[in-house]
Amino acid sequence: MKKSSLLAAAALTGAAAMLLAGCSGSPSTTPTGGGEGSGEAGRACVILPDAASSPRWENFDRKYLQEGLEGAGFEVDIQNAQGDVNKYSTIADQQLTQGCGVMLLVDYQGAAEAVATKAKAEGIPVIAYDRPFSGADYYVSFDNVKVGELEGQTVLDGLEAAGKDPATATVVYMGGDPTDGNAAMFKEGAAKVMEAAGIKPAAEPTGVWDQAKSQTNFEQALTSLGGKVDGVWVANDTNAAGVIKVLQDNNLTGVAVSGQDANVAGLQNILLGWQTATVYKPVKDEATAAVETAIALLKGEDVSTDAKLDDGTPYIQVTPILITQDKVNDVVAAGDAAYDDVCTPDVMAACEEFGVVAP
Repeated sequence: MKKSSLLAAAALTGAAAMLLAGCSGSPSTTPTGGGEGSGEAGRACVILPDAASSPRWENFDRKYLQEGLEGAGFEVDIQNAQGDVNKYSTIADQQLTQGCGVMLLVDYQGAAEAVATKAKAEGIPVIAYDRPFSGADYYVSFDNVKVGELEGQTVLDGLEAAGKDPATATVVYMGGDPTDGNAAMFKEGAAKVMEAAGIKPAAEPTGVWDQAKSQTNFEQALTSLGGKVDGVWVANDTNAAGVIKVLQDNNLTGVAVSGQDANVAGLQNILLGWQTATVYKPVKDEATAAVETAIALLKGEDVSTDAKLDDGTPYIQVTPILITQDKVNDVVAAGDAAYDDVCTPDVMAACEEFGVVAP
């Protein structure tokens, strides 16, 4: 059973707000006690979901998680399931056979739940990273309802800029894969903001985390609406790129389009005016919160947080950031998007206009 996004307590406001109960030392210190940074007690096992739904997993999460855990003196095994639930299970079995002091899992279509059951049967604590799933001991992610709220506000801002009344606007909902527990949170937040302003979805295809499928789904939705659309709530930048391709093919401009992840394509679409904004989730902040949680567990310490999912799972939240044209440089300056990748020749004029500069 997937977790809902209703919180049982107030949200924390960033990775720095996470309280590690009983942590007297810095998380960057060499571990003490059973593992001494080696062997199964000092080994962190990590499974990433794929490389297609977002470039973040391999470009950022892998690096930050490995650097943080190894920097604290622990052995790390990070593998990617490459969008295959069977491979996910196989990786987990191999990791468990070799020994894990903690497992940090990004769920893929429910595969993490069975892994969590096996791990907990062996007394191994499990962290749900970025995506929630049943059976985890802790959930470390961004405030995902807030992500959705920022996306919903993006659509409203785009409609306002185009002089469109939300109550009469034609808005399509393009959500994420419903097997991803975060997808419901994104929609909950977005719908709350948009529908409070009078928006009613004109079409809502089945959610996916796939650019090509999202493009096809949106094309079909647009056809069913007679080619009319004023706004599109899109759950992430990868899917937004598929939506934008359809808008371009149909010469439809001035359409409000949301997204998240602040990936290169998303930032370029924002600079060029095709996407209204994106929700930037600094991966380093999320990874740091997860690393601190994992280190505490590897050292046999408790982790406390004021937020919980409705099933009681402790929820360590990180704050997302809205990125509009004038804020794109913030992502580049932080190192989460390369200047040369964003400011290609066809985007250079927009980079200059909106102050995107090489670090």
